[in-house]
Amino acid sequence: MSEAVVLPVRMGRLSIGVLGVLALALGTLQSVVEPALPLLQRELGVSPAEGALVGNTLLITGAVITPVVGELGDRYGGKRVLVRLMAVVSAGGLLASLAPNLPALLLGQVLQGVMVGALPLSFILVRKHLPIGESQAAMGLVVALFAGGGMVGILIAGPLAEGLSWHWMFALPTITIIAATLAVTRLMPHDPPIRSDGGIDWPGVVLLSGTLLAFMLGLVTVTSTDLPPLAVGALAALAAALAAGWVAVERRAASPMVDPRMLAKPAMWNACVLTFAMTTSSGMVVFLLPQLFAISADGYGFGVGTTDIGLFLMPGVIAGAVSDSVGGIAARRFGPRPVFIAGAIVTAATMIALASLHDAEWQLVLAKALTAFAAGVGTTALLAGTATAVEAGDTGVATGLLIVTRVIGVALGAQISGAILAAGADPVTDQPTESAFVTGFAVAGLVAALSLLVVRFMKKGAWT
Repeated sequence: MSEAVVLPVRMGRLSIGVLGVLALALGTLQSVVEPALPLLQRELGVSPAEGALVGNTLLITGAVITPVVGELGDRYGGKRVLVRLMAVVSAGGLLASLAPNLPALLLGQVLQGVMVGALPLSFILVRKHLPIGESQAAMGLVVALFAGGGMVGILIAGPLAEGLSWHWMFALPTITIIAATLAVTRLMPHDPPIRSDGGIDWPGVVLLSGTLLAFMLGLVTVTSTDLPPLAVGALAALAAALAAGWVAVERRAASPMVDPRMLAKPAMWNACVLTFAMTTSSGMVVFLLPQLFAISADGYGFGVGTTDIGLFLMPGVIAGAVSDSVGGIAARRFGPRPVFIAGAIVTAATMIALASLHDAEWQLVLAKALTAFAAGVGTTALLAGTATAVEAGDTGVATGLLIVTRVIGVALGAQISGAILAAGADPVTDQPTESAFVTGFAVAGLVAALSLLVVRFMKKGAWT
């Protein structure tokens, strides 16, 4: 006698709304740090290089969890994994809201970083409980609200930090996340797990996590302290050893988290190299502009508070959100190569111009919007082009590699910028000098320009 087929319970509008509220709160929590970095550095008494690590720790956790969370959701059920991940995020948000010092805040950011798993898990839920047409609309709503949350976070960070304290930047979104998670637990129908014979690549997860953490912690230590050459060499050797171990393990794994053999494919290699260059440049912009806005107006800066920094950054946030859809459309129409070249030219020209012209707020606002749009269009075009260039069965691995590459590039760019500002600090005031910002903008433009040189020597046929 055949087993009865159990159809999944249909998801109601209230459940979709709860997922949307959760995405909105997560996007808010993720974005509050950017405009508030100068304030956090002052309040915690840390250097720009150490301040850059506040945002980077969340990115590193996100890079590690992204390739794993979808498989966990399929294996154990999307609702079950989502609720547990949100418990970790909530713990991280509460820890950050109570953090008395930098190490506690960094630990809170590490825990918050698992929030990136909310989107793929939400997609699993709506796909299982809604017809295809309705599930696509629900996915679009969740993504739009997550992006909208990013804008909300940029806007509320200043009023909360300046009106109450910076701890409330983390507390308020976290309270909303806790409430939304409780609603998900009560309202969301359960989804049955999918049986799988393959195991999760935990050795690969651990080694990649260790590689990224060793690399970023080593970078911030090298750039913020005077380490002897032997210690610097030891840190580099540790990161290299972990990376080599990860490659070796992944090459032998039956179901690798990220297959490094994908990098041998020309389309994949090109996309990773160029994505890394573009995101490193844009990561420098993301860090440098709030710092320059916050520098005292008595010198060359503007003396802007956190609230106004958020307002000045908003056009760039909107431009970055729009660029994702434009990049995909442009890649289909013109191909990824010319779209990336255009984005790199705009980014390089903007940053080189900003090295000379940075004495008015509108110049910084325009630069942020131009680079956010150009970098977003260029990297999205690479992502879309790569997804169609590889075999259908390799799409998830290829896009996962590019997402990890994006995260590493942004984190590296922010850390390099922090190191440049720390190295160029005035010994009397302990504030970065104008020449340090000029150097940072010039380096960001040079990195983008170097990507054009890389394109020049890449074969056109390797892009598809």
